[in-house]
Amino acid sequence: MSALDGTVRRAVVRISAPGGGYDRSGARFWGSGFFIAPGWVLTCAHVVGNGGGDVLRGATAVDITDARERTSEGRVALAVPFPADPDLPPRPWGLPDLALVEVAGADDAECLWLSDRSAIVPAPISLHGWSQDTGELALRFGLGTANGGDGRDGAAMLLRGEIPVEGCSGGPVVDTGRGAVIGVSKGRGKDTAGLAVPITALRRIANERPGRDRLHAVIRAHDRHHLRRYRTVGTGGSWTGLQQALRPAPADGFTPVLRTHLFARLAELTPPETPGEVMLLVEAAKRRVIQDPYQPGVEHDPRTWREGVGLLYDLRDGGDRAGRAKETGPDRDLELEAVLLYAARVAAAVSRLGEGRDLAPLRELGSWLVGQAEPLPDVIREDIHQILHGGADDTRAAGPRGSAPPGTVELRKPERRDLAPGAAAAAETRARADVLVEIDQRLYGDRYPWRVKLLLEDGVVTPLRADEDGVPRARLRETLREPIAEALLQGDVGEYLAAVHVMLPRELFDEPLDGWQLSPPGAAAEGFDPHTMPLGQRRVVVVRDRRRRDRPAIPEWRRRWSGTNRGPLTAVPLRREAPVKGHDGAGRESGHAAYGRLSDAPDTAVPVYCGEVAAGAGALAMDAALAAGHAVVIWRSCATGHADCAEFHREVSRLVCEARTAEGLHRRIRNLRIRCADPDAPDPEALWARSIALLFDSPAHPPLPDAPLYAPGARPDGPP
Repeated sequence: MSALDGTVRRAVVRISAPGGGYDRSGARFWGSGFFIAPGWVLTCAHVVGNGGGDVLRGATAVDITDARERTSEGRVALAVPFPADPDLPPRPWGLPDLALVEVAGADDAECLWLSDRSAIVPAPISLHGWSQDTGELALRFGLGTANGGDGRDGAAMLLRGEIPVEGCSGGPVVDTGRGAVIGVSKGRGKDTAGLAVPITALRRIANERPGRDRLHAVIRAHDRHHLRRYRTVGTGGSWTGLQQALRPAPADGFTPVLRTHLFARLAELTPPETPGEVMLLVEAAKRRVIQDPYQPGVEHDPRTWREGVGLLYDLRDGGDRAGRAKETGPDRDLELEAVLLYAARVAAAVSRLGEGRDLAPLRELGSWLVGQAEPLPDVIREDIHQILHGGADDTRAAGPRGSAPPGTVELRKPERRDLAPGAAAAAETRARADVLVEIDQRLYGDRYPWRVKLLLEDGVVTPLRADEDGVPRARLRETLREPIAEALLQGDVGEYLAAVHVMLPRELFDEPLDGWQLSPPGAAAEGFDPHTMPLGQRRVVVVRDRRRRDRPAIPEWRRRWSGTNRGPLTAVPLRREAPVKGHDGAGRESGHAAYGRLSDAPDTAVPVYCGEVAAGAGALAMDAALAAGHAVVIWRSCATGHADCAEFHREVSRLVCEARTAEGLHRRIRNLRIRCADPDAPDPEALWARSIALLFDSPAHPPLPDAPLYAPGARPDGPP
């Protein structure tokens, strides 16, 4: 047995029904688990689900027996997904099928090292767990290969090889090449196939506030434990030593020792609220080291600062191999440079929060980073110093700067020097990305295909979720709720919130997008919960036109987009008769007349309409406005049976004049939506704005195609 296998076996436990821990017959044995931090066992939800509702709710303890045959009480703290009826657990259990069990009196337990990598397969593996398949309840292990599934959405990982037998569910899947747990055994398939849940699926626990706090507490305890273990026994009996022995030569750079020290320091800081906060800093570090615009290609879902480090490992030789890195000689270690730059940016970001509890950990991390950066090239070392002790002046601060305590991370510096590239520092003062929801025309009966993407700077678009078969219109809101919520977590950074751009076929322009909520139907909202309130009351929510995305932008569209962003804005009626006669009045303007009038309107003009635009006369006028190149339009999406068109047009005219530019509309429209939202006492002075909608359609972001796209077959301008 290798040193790695022996260490793993000491951390694997068997889980039994209450009172069954000392029963070696296996009559009350349920499955396996393993310690990931002192007092914390990770297993599969279906293992503890054998105990029914009381066990899953933590009301009844289970028996946890370690390798030394010591049995302790454990209580389930979290199970994901939690079944609709805990007393009738599902078979099979849905993914990610994970549970955290808190174990009393297990502070001295051997704990496994959790991988911080997102790309974890393929990998050579060993699997460990308890089983009585051969008649005797004992520890078993097997060797194999892990393939497929990165855990982003809880997808299962496929295992091949000597897969353990029944009872090993909940045991660890260990990457024997790197010395880290990459998964949790879930079940056995046919022949030599098995399934596991990637360790990255733990992120699903963090989708709700209680789980996020619990996950960060466990990861903090995990990283503290491994630094303490390394300091106590050195490389001889710690995971740090095991990983050092597995590391191929040369053994310098970002070593397991440095990683152990860094993770323990990062664990002491206030954790990130969203994956977008981590990804923004990862991308800034990569841009600086690669020296070219960085495009992620694949979107990741990190929930802890340590996972950001795991996204930087490929820079050891990836930059040179891709031909993108500059200024990189044989002595440059891109991985180490990127990791230390990233850690410095984490320190700066946490320092901005101003939390008193972070002061001492930041001082410790800052001093450690300065020491580790000493052998790096001058330019990188200077950048790290600038991030920690300068970065950019805070021009909003009034009065003289006070001197910072020694070793603290100070974000203001008398002599400002922008970091290279300059966009990296600026990126930290905005949302990382906006969310782009694309809904296509119906292709299969009444079904609308859809896609959810991230709309990053520089026109980069990253796909996240999609359904090309589509769903009926009545199910769009329910279907898109979870994908949009996940995408917003990727885009939000601190106080900067991602906007929601919904690219729709014109027949869906009146869908009440601003009223969509991300919480499940019937979920109880606690007061003004920002995570459950309607999207339009907290964020920018705009409509964009799907039809004109497949061809290069016409000159009128580009010109008018520039005009509305330059301002000052003016309002023009979308339909000429509406301000006087109402949208149901006589004397409707024809489509050609509307096109001619809207074509003559100034580039700074915003067409306004007090009714719906997805059908009827409103749709005809909207088509004319889009053909004339208008990129900003305001209307009411659910306005029938009213007589206040004149008021609506008058108030919107005042609104656009006060906004001056297209960007100035967002805050004002959001405020109006909030004032109209009170079901008991809506603001009477804002009732004219009920169901107000905004078309805000840039021809440049994301970029349009350079040439028209055609379906196979005859082209409109040539023979088939």
